[in-house]
Amino acid sequence: MTRGLFFSLWIRILLALAVVAALLVWLAPLRRSEWIAGSVLLLVWAAVHAFLLERSVRRHIASLTAAVEAIPERQIAETLQEFSDFDGLARALAAASQRVERALAAAAGSRRELEAMIDSMQDAVVAVDSTGRIQWTNEHMRRLMPGNARVGHALVEIIRDPDVLDCVRNAMEQRTVSERRSNLLLPGRIFEVSASPTPGGGAVAVLHDITRIEQVERTQRDFVANVSHELRTPLTSISGYVETLLDHETSLSAQAREFLETILKNAARMGRLTEDLLAMARIESSDQELHRVPVSADVLVRDAVRAMTGLAQDRGVVLEAGEATGAEVMANADAILQVLSNLIENGIKYGKTSTQDHARVVVAARDLPPSEASEGKAAVEFCVRDFGPGIASEHLSRIFERFYRVDKARSRESGGTGLGLAIARYVVEGHGGKIWAKSEMNNGSMFFFTLPKAHNSTND
Repeated sequence: MTRGLFFSLWIRILLALAVVAALLVWLAPLRRSEWIAGSVLLLVWAAVHAFLLERSVRRHIASLTAAVEAIPERQIAETLQEFSDFDGLARALAAASQRVERALAAAAGSRRELEAMIDSMQDAVVAVDSTGRIQWTNEHMRRLMPGNARVGHALVEIIRDPDVLDCVRNAMEQRTVSERRSNLLLPGRIFEVSASPTPGGGAVAVLHDITRIEQVERTQRDFVANVSHELRTPLTSISGYVETLLDHETSLSAQAREFLETILKNAARMGRLTEDLLAMARIESSDQELHRVPVSADVLVRDAVRAMTGLAQDRGVVLEAGEATGAEVMANADAILQVLSNLIENGIKYGKTSTQDHARVVVAARDLPPSEASEGKAAVEFCVRDFGPGIASEHLSRIFERFYRVDKARSRESGGTGLGLAIARYVVEGHGGKIWAKSEMNNGSMFFFTLPKAHNSTND
């Protein structure tokens, strides 16, 4: 309606202007009196036309007012509410836009802080996508591989060490944390490599330089081995001279004999300690490799029981070979016999209570189902059990540490060195197995360790 009103007004105005222009053209050649009379007529016509135009405008305004008044108040309220809703929506969108901008700015700041923190790390860090191409690296990695560690390049193009590449590949494919040791990345440098999967299908690898740590540990091992080796000769001499005096000198007083027996006892303990230190140094040395061959589990159990029978009889302990599977394990027989001997010796020394006349130690071995074995691999579980006073639960997690003793006074009295279980742990882990202990107070202790089965191994 409003559009029609304005259209009608414009038509009327244009027509009036056209009439005025025509009259002016018509009046131009007339005489003055005629021109005045024509002008009067023109003014009269204009007044009449203005009156009619005013009436038309009033009529249109009246009809527009009536039309507006005819609109229901509810509809007007809803229309106004819609406009207010649109206004509120616009304000909400503007506020959301501001929040998004602030979040993006905060994320950018956090990313810069994270990059600065990673760049400050002393370890080299590199991240790759699912295709093996570098996504980002830290400053240490760029210094380690100058000019090569660029974003977008394939990791295999800048790192040729197969251990590092295998570690990253396993993390990407198996979606688990993978660890390796690298000796070929840089000449004369040793790295511990740890790779973790990322949500996008890639992986992030951390290369920790342990060259100096390895040098210090090697120096310590060499020192311990050399000192232990040098102590063997004087300790052997002391023990030999003391035994000679005790066996052949008849004029010794009781007190002198007691002193010599104490010297002999401590010299023997020092001898055992030096032997254990040498064994520990050999085991920890990366230069020594365990040559593993298939060997039957029951053979290992029988040989260990046979070797320790003399010590058990001297201590009044009943040593038994329990049920043992005939499955073959991949093992170094001498090293595993040392493990079993250490565990049996512990059972003989500490497996007797004050209420027992005779202590009892049982050695057994069983097939371990794949569901119970580490990483689902078939294995054999060995067990050495005693029925003594047991070990308190707070000690179970630490008894395989070097020089850790549950009862220090009793351990020294029995001649223990504190290295037997630590040696056993190193040997078992060197075979790819695990070792642990279970115990209940006043109900004995059980020491377990596993060894991987040989391929195509079957029970006898």
